[in-house]
Amino acid sequence: MIAHAGGCHCGAVRFEVIAPADLVAYECNCSICNMGGFQHLIVKSENFSLLQGEEELACYQFNSGVAKHFFCSHCGVKSFYVPRSNPNGYSVNARCLQPDAIESLTLHPFDGENWEANAGKLHGLTE
Repeated sequence: MIAHAGGCHCGAVRFEVIAPADLVAYECNCSICNMGGFQHLIVKSENFSLLQGEEELACYQFNSGVAKHFFCSHCGVKSFYVPRSNPNGYSVNARCLQPDAIESLTLHPFDGENWEANAGKLHGLTE
């Protein structure tokens, strides 16, 4: 496990996540992830640290209201959020991590378009 630095496009929001150098992330086809190109690296909350920019974040919630989609109020990038599938952790967009610490990135497809039938496949990733 190593520290990965990340943040939004303009640099107002910066965070660190503790994860392996060989990352495993999920590419979801639901409407919000598909439109935003989000690659989900799901981590325990204790492995995520917001370093700067809390006051720069806006939050978007829809449908059940469980997921909290945080985005930079300046550049609009959603670099992380609290996922409905693992509300005790964070989903970090692997695209928002600095590439220097990443040895490899394996992407698994996730059928979020059919959320109710597939959500169980993601439960427990932060336990």
